[in-house]
Amino acid sequence: MTRFAAPIAEQIWDMKYRMKDAEGQPVDASVEDSWRRVARDLARVEKDPAKWEERFYAALEDFKFLPAGRILAGAGTGRAVTLFNCFVMGTIPDNMGGIFEMLKEAALTMQQGGGIGYDFSTIRPRGAEVKGVAADASGPLSFMDVWDAMCRTIMSAGSRRGAMMATMRCDHPDIEQFIEAKQDSARLRMFNLSVLVTDDFMEAVKADGPWDLKFDGKVYHTLQARDLWNRIMRATYDYAEPGVIFIDRINQANNLHYAETISATNPCGEQPLPPYGACLLGSINLARLVTDPFSDAARLDEAALDDLVRTAVRMMDNVVDASKFPLDQQAAEAQAKRRIGLGVTGLADALLMLGLRYGAADAVEQTRKWMKAIARSAYLASADLAREKGAFPLFDADEFLKSGFMLRVDADLRDAIAKHGIRNALLTSIAPTGTISLYAGNVSSGIEPVFAYAYSRKVLQKDGSRTEEEVVDYAVQMWRDLHGDAPLPDHFVNAQTLAPRDHVAMQAAAQEWVDSSISKTINCPEDISFEDFKDVYLAAWDLGCKGCTTYRPNDVTGSVLSVSEKTEDAPEADRGADVVYLTEPLDRPAALEGSTYKLKWPGSEHAIYITVNDIVQGGHRRPFEVFINSKNMEHFAWTVALTRMISAVFRRGGDVSFVVEELKAVFDPRGGAWMQGRYVPSILAAIGSVIERHMISTGFLEGEGLGLKSDPQAEVMAVGERPRGPACPSCGQYGMRMVEGCMTCPSCGHSKCG
Repeated sequence: MTRFAAPIAEQIWDMKYRMKDAEGQPVDASVEDSWRRVARDLARVEKDPAKWEERFYAALEDFKFLPAGRILAGAGTGRAVTLFNCFVMGTIPDNMGGIFEMLKEAALTMQQGGGIGYDFSTIRPRGAEVKGVAADASGPLSFMDVWDAMCRTIMSAGSRRGAMMATMRCDHPDIEQFIEAKQDSARLRMFNLSVLVTDDFMEAVKADGPWDLKFDGKVYHTLQARDLWNRIMRATYDYAEPGVIFIDRINQANNLHYAETISATNPCGEQPLPPYGACLLGSINLARLVTDPFSDAARLDEAALDDLVRTAVRMMDNVVDASKFPLDQQAAEAQAKRRIGLGVTGLADALLMLGLRYGAADAVEQTRKWMKAIARSAYLASADLAREKGAFPLFDADEFLKSGFMLRVDADLRDAIAKHGIRNALLTSIAPTGTISLYAGNVSSGIEPVFAYAYSRKVLQKDGSRTEEEVVDYAVQMWRDLHGDAPLPDHFVNAQTLAPRDHVAMQAAAQEWVDSSISKTINCPEDISFEDFKDVYLAAWDLGCKGCTTYRPNDVTGSVLSVSEKTEDAPEADRGADVVYLTEPLDRPAALEGSTYKLKWPGSEHAIYITVNDIVQGGHRRPFEVFINSKNMEHFAWTVALTRMISAVFRRGGDVSFVVEELKAVFDPRGGAWMQGRYVPSILAAIGSVIERHMISTGFLEGEGLGLKSDPQAEVMAVGERPRGPACPSCGQYGMRMVEGCMTCPSCGHSKCG
């Protein structure tokens, strides 16, 4: 029986991938049972199922091939679930009926657990004329708010995933509002945002030329391209969003350039997809294919790699036939093109085992060679499948071989495709693998560098207590097993010490032989200058990347998990302490200044009156207590409870702006309401907005409520260090970090991207 490398790996298997019955009792007695279940289910479409079941099982064994989580969790269970991770939905029509039909389709897809991507560029800009109703359009961002509320509602019903991607073209008239949308801390929390950047725009940026913002042939505004680029960069520098997608490059390189136009990606960006396109993902674990690690004879077994890639392609092709789909259009799209996304994980660990420093020239070249070998094996395997089972229905040899990607491959491969066709229109992609990498023994994730060689993880026990366990990177544990306490060699580098240009070089090397795209985060130091930060994106463009996602820790986005130094040579565990607040409640003066606000919730007979009283400290007003009154007795109990809790928090002093953020993020499953041209997801969110408005009017919050004015009298004492990153919504532990474009928890493996 397979022994898991670490307790966290077994816990992830048990929680996410182990088949259980309706009462929660295990059906898979071991991970071997899970592998057997998946292998048998994917082999059932073959003419000789028994033969292929054994080959598929051998690929899964010892975590060599890692199908994406949905395949591991869903294949062979008999449940009506999709085995595809994410979808790009249909093109949004520019009319009310069509928009809400798309919303329905999105809800049905998310209900089955699929993440979704949408291009909102097709909706007319805010203020544009709506003919026939004597009104002005509310613009795409107002409808994005509706999508955001829908996603929250679906998640409240227990959906596994809530990830969405929204894209907008760089020439849409509302692009400036799109860029700044998530600077409101309560808005569009369920979305990742990316700007679709065109070749023309990048040329205009370099030339410092003018740039037209237009829709349906009408120019609404003209500005300098470099000014717009700087706004994108500033938002990303300060808030980690939006990302950048080089959309023309994606379409030019697309094998299916003759059959589709792409304008959106899945939530983490590794799969640019056409309307109703789906991403089917899996990863080759390179760390398991290295022989004689940490020696002069260390090498990656290329024969084993070729065999594993060929088997993985066949398995993933079978998923197209074995899977259910939320919508008929998605099934039709998948069958017509049979797109798959085979990628890698454990790249950084494999490089370490060969003595190569991630980001160095020799590591970049080795990455390029490995990815070329994988692409070649995958395409040859798909050509063999086409000879056996037939090419994908929309295959056109002449047009297919004209794509930017196919023009780079060797003549033998082109000849094989011209002769036999190809089974899968696209074959390679590098997806986020945070959770399955932990499950596979904490190998380095995707093509990312090792984030932390080791860190401590708090584990909740059945009796409510917490114990600590060390989670060690796969390659580091192997080094320890071979060399004991010997210091780690100099080529052991991690995400904390790498220059951003090293990240870009590795992404570009991998992208050269990936026909779809790559989910990767380029970690930038907190003190990087704005000019140097912008150069990272220009380097990504110049080196041929299809997109760029960065993360710079700061007070707005939160710090990523950091590591402490146990020795000079070996970064060890992150041991950020829990935060304990020691302030006493502020005394209440005899008289307080305050204001009362009237809130009329649509559909409610009686208004709600909200009173916020302030205390003056250090010459500044700060909120001290809240009262909420209404004649509607339905609200009596919760309004009393709410005012007491908010007032108790306010009286502790310190940074209480989070109260507003939490209230504004509350959604009502029954639906929210439109107020003053903006969608508000609940009464509580409306109350939060009122309190925020009061805080801004008194000067406690600056501008749009994004920062607190300093108040030297309101100090909070913390024991230990501050939390190293945001709290995980699944386990509550601090230390969420940005990996492969997704916020990921190192403690429990929770990922926004699944």
